[in-house]
Amino acid sequence: MADLTLSPQRDAPAVSDGGVWLSCIECGHDHPPFEDIIYTCEECGGLLEARYETYPTFEDFEGHGVWRYDAALPFEEGVTLPEGATPLHRVPRLESEVGVEALRIKHEGMNPTGSFKDRGMTVGVRVAQELGVGRLACASTGNTSAALAAYGTRADLETLVLLPAGKVAAGKIAQASLHNARILEVDGNFDACLDIVQDLADRGEAYLLNSLNPFRLEGQKTIGLEILESFRDDYGRFPDRIVLPVGNAGNTAALYKCFRELVASGALEADAVPKLTGVQASGAAPMVEAVEEDLEDTRRWEDVETIATAIRIGNPVNAPKALPGIRETGGTAVAVDDDEITDAQRSLAAEGVGVEPASAASVAGLRKLRERGVVDDDEHVVCLTTGHLLKDPDAAAAAGNDPEPVANSTEAVLSHLAE
Repeated sequence: MADLTLSPQRDAPAVSDGGVWLSCIECGHDHPPFEDIIYTCEECGGLLEARYETYPTFEDFEGHGVWRYDAALPFEEGVTLPEGATPLHRVPRLESEVGVEALRIKHEGMNPTGSFKDRGMTVGVRVAQELGVGRLACASTGNTSAALAAYGTRADLETLVLLPAGKVAAGKIAQASLHNARILEVDGNFDACLDIVQDLADRGEAYLLNSLNPFRLEGQKTIGLEILESFRDDYGRFPDRIVLPVGNAGNTAALYKCFRELVASGALEADAVPKLTGVQASGAAPMVEAVEEDLEDTRRWEDVETIATAIRIGNPVNAPKALPGIRETGGTAVAVDDDEITDAQRSLAAEGVGVEPASAASVAGLRKLRERGVVDDDEHVVCLTTGHLLKDPDAAAAAGNDPEPVANSTEAVLSHLAE
């Protein structure tokens, strides 16, 4: 396992471009960021991270949304709709029920296409422009395809999405379709789709914009910056713990990178870094297995199934980045059943926060960890919800109240209400 502990800034190597370069998390080999199209280390095949000669403090951020944080990104502006600046909801009934000192919900479903994926795409598609590619591609459980299609068409680039046949919510397919993506339904699961997209990228047929692409995670790390700033403004301190759904583990890796950079700049004390706590569905929980069994990497789950389609993933490609994030911050990982996810979805809806099932996994996981005594009652917690309720309208309808038929008159309505 690569050493991803909090580390100081260092001088830019010769391969940097404007103080930005790519570095392998396994062997440390440095690569130029925009000279060649690469996704993994040319020396050892390890995952890459974007690195910077200088890291900003909170005082360096100005503006609104993702590009408020341009001092922490590889460009000053990107292909934008715009994205970011999502709400940090108060949920007083849930806070009281769960029994923690403070609970806030970071609702990433309020991004332009309805999920956190927009943050990664605003940066990733900008990098694609810099590289001069003509076709963008991704494998997706739905949200990535919607974001790629929207940002790709905004940039006037061809977009190709591979989806597991019959396994993607209708709302997400509709988005990709309307945003002019070419959609291929593969007879296989998400991981099989990603295998094909990686092969296409290796053959030079498309520019891969799944979270294996290190620049995707640069946009996603702004979730962490927003959480820390907003929470500090409201409570005068940072949260103790951030609980988040885990599929490909990109957000876990991105948040950990965000915290490491803030520690490197002196903006965040190492002992104030929030505990990263991942939640997976019981039917797709390779990260939880790795944490519970203290594995160096995840084992690939060939058969995965859960109502939470956005995290129905058996081979999280960012596990080598995310597992150290959980461990080094003192966090953990937990699996929840589908009925627990649906119950959490209903509880969030009762607070006016509408999310798709995968999003509700964070609240379901927090509940389970409180029951087990892992999360203390004096903790300040943020739960990340990653996608909007309308991403999966069928699941929302199934979790909600059924329509009640009534005759066509005011008297009939009043009589029915009185029953």
